[in-house]
Amino acid sequence: MNQPLLHTTVLLNEAVDALFSPDHDASATYVDGTFGRGGHSGLILQRLGPGGHLVAFDKDPQAIEAATRITDARFSIRHEGFRHLGELPERSVDGLLLDLGVSSPQIDDPERGFSFRFDGPLDMRMDTTRGESVAQWLAEAEAKQIAEVIRDYGEERFAGPIAKAIVARREERGPITNTSELADVVAGAVKTREPGQNPATRTFQALRIFINAELEELQQALEGSLRILKPGGRLVVISFHSLEDRIVKQFIAQHSKEVYDRRAPFAPPTPMRLKALDRIKPGADEVQGNPRSRSAVMRVAERTEVPA
Repeated sequence: MNQPLLHTTVLLNEAVDALFSPDHDASATYVDGTFGRGGHSGLILQRLGPGGHLVAFDKDPQAIEAATRITDARFSIRHEGFRHLGELPERSVDGLLLDLGVSSPQIDDPERGFSFRFDGPLDMRMDTTRGESVAQWLAEAEAKQIAEVIRDYGEERFAGPIAKAIVARREERGPITNTSELADVVAGAVKTREPGQNPATRTFQALRIFINAELEELQQALEGSLRILKPGGRLVVISFHSLEDRIVKQFIAQHSKEVYDRRAPFAPPTPMRLKALDRIKPGADEVQGNPRSRSAVMRVAERTEVPA
């Protein structure tokens, strides 16, 4: 009998502590935009008052299945990506949490195709019920397209040689359908790599981000947060690589200042909409106990008063 794949929630207490403002009330509404296996949601429900409500989002059917085991009437989940959170009522949310990246059960399940450490179908879709898999995309994409994706989303300096090797392999032996096949092709094209890093690391990251439109979805969710957060509501985002963190950092910085229109020097400025509160990384004990947390960065901001 297979053992269930386990997930250790990163920055569990720190994230939930940051989510609850000091003056939150018992009827507050919170959003967990990335339910995963429910680590953050479980702790939020423990701290939520009897009149509160927690809305969760997730694209992964396995996460939705896990969420059905929660019988708490204060909890609801939507089988959607967090790009849709902006559809919630305006100024209705007291705190929004986004824990980005891939959960351990997703990484450790060979059938999902996220990891080069296990041989399995080259899928990588967060939502396996819709969309195109990585294998399907690589079977048709041109070398130039593949190189752009690997370079832009993986920051891979050997993107060109990797793309050419993928297309050559496809023309010679047919499409790449398994993770081990892709890892082998990448290893043959990457001449040098940082000590301790698998040659396929950046390529797998890039293809996963691209096929799930992760950065575009993050930007949409951040924009949506400005609409749904109440004044004083908290935005908490945990990122796991520099591309995500850069988007979050720049978004908070952009909205943490008044903006003047140079074309209309006497017009009132666009008011500040966020106040940056904190930047937190996992401590040494957490990294030792959960090495996958080592790259995590959590940023916290608060929605400012909305002018009438």
